[in-house]
Amino acid sequence: MKIPRIVLAGTSSGVGKTSITCAIIYALKKQGYTVQPFKVGPDYIDPSYLSSIAEQDTYNLDAWLMGEELLLKSFVRNSTDADISIIEGVMGYYDGFGGDTDYASTHHSACITKTPVILVMDASKSARSIAATAIGFTTFYKDSNNIAGVIVNNLGSKKHEHMCREALKGIGMPVIGCIQRDSALKMESRHLGLISTLDKQELHTKINNMAKTISGCLDIDKIIQIAHNAVVLPDIPPKQKNKKPLVRIGVALDASFNFYYQDNLEALRRSGATIEFFSPSTDVAPPPDCDGLYIGGGFPEILGERLAKNHHMQTSIKRMAQQGMPIYAECGGLMYLTKQIITTDGKRHNMVGIFDAETKMTKNMTLGYTKGQMDIKTPISTKQPPHTFHGHEFHYSQLTSISSDSKFAYTINIGQGIDNNRDGMLEYNTLASYGHLYFDGSDYARTFVEECIRYSKR
Repeated sequence: MKIPRIVLAGTSSGVGKTSITCAIIYALKKQGYTVQPFKVGPDYIDPSYLSSIAEQDTYNLDAWLMGEELLLKSFVRNSTDADISIIEGVMGYYDGFGGDTDYASTHHSACITKTPVILVMDASKSARSIAATAIGFTTFYKDSNNIAGVIVNNLGSKKHEHMCREALKGIGMPVIGCIQRDSALKMESRHLGLISTLDKQELHTKINNMAKTISGCLDIDKIIQIAHNAVVLPDIPPKQKNKKPLVRIGVALDASFNFYYQDNLEALRRSGATIEFFSPSTDVAPPPDCDGLYIGGGFPEILGERLAKNHHMQTSIKRMAQQGMPIYAECGGLMYLTKQIITTDGKRHNMVGIFDAETKMTKNMTLGYTKGQMDIKTPISTKQPPHTFHGHEFHYSQLTSISSDSKFAYTINIGQGIDNNRDGMLEYNTLASYGHLYFDGSDYARTFVEECIRYSKR
């Protein structure tokens, strides 16, 4: 299968990958191309920006969560209807699972998908030395020769640009674009990444304006040429068609809860679920006649006061849990289902209270991949335990005042979890964890739908 494609990698985090990826998508769409965006790693926020520019859902590519075979299948299947696919990298080009491996890195994904790479470099504190950095990236690892050119960002002047171009020309490295330093071209950050597009609507306009400005600094024709030079990939059978809708699942989606993998939602639909979105902060209750709830991650602490005042929503969710409805929640969803969220300034916001614990916001970040096993049956896994899983976690909170009677479904071998390498709190038929899981390629979606069917028949 011929799939024109490129990877936008960076020498490190913060070099402008997302802004530049948005700019390339913007420019390609102006020329009439349909662009399919992808994001390496377990990121939720950056994909929302790519989706808003491309007007296409962004899919994550993560070897730790998906495995190499499923990663390639997902890429090919989701690229079929696009003219060009663009993969935004994560962190630095070789940064992945650990310091001694490139596993789950941008480089790893580029090798799996056999995609040419454009490297984004920050020139703010160098000039000729940027060529030495480029040489390092092109020779550091086997298969590093897939770097087809560089984009130089954060230049201080035209003279600075000229010096960098001369240095890179001296090593035969094509320069695909040069971008002058401009504070107006920087995106506001929160926690682990950029602010969610669902958090500030005015950011949409800013993204489009930035993309338009940056696109004028790039050699789009050269980028198109590089994309079309990508080698042919093997044909992959299409995804299974969605089953006839059997159940209705309410999915929380608003400024507080918006961390979902598109593949997770599609896996639920393929398994027979009709998905209806609802807002825990503004709606009166979850969708009527729903047979299960999925409450994803996000920033519930930001709208803590609004969530706390929506007593009817909280009462409805707690009653559904007590009636045995299957409920699955991750990170922000876990926080919402505890008794309270306590912010760093000491404010307390009452939450749903399914779990006998409190959530305390901290200034310390927990971030990384996780691995563990499900020790008991849950709404997403009824296989005979133990059942091994891969996931990831990132949060600025911890659970406190946890009842000694609390039941945990997961034992964590890699990562932190909720408490003492335990994760996945289980109460009634409600499962909530700090860990995020990837549904596609597993039985989680099918099992959850089956649990919802059993509940609906009751």
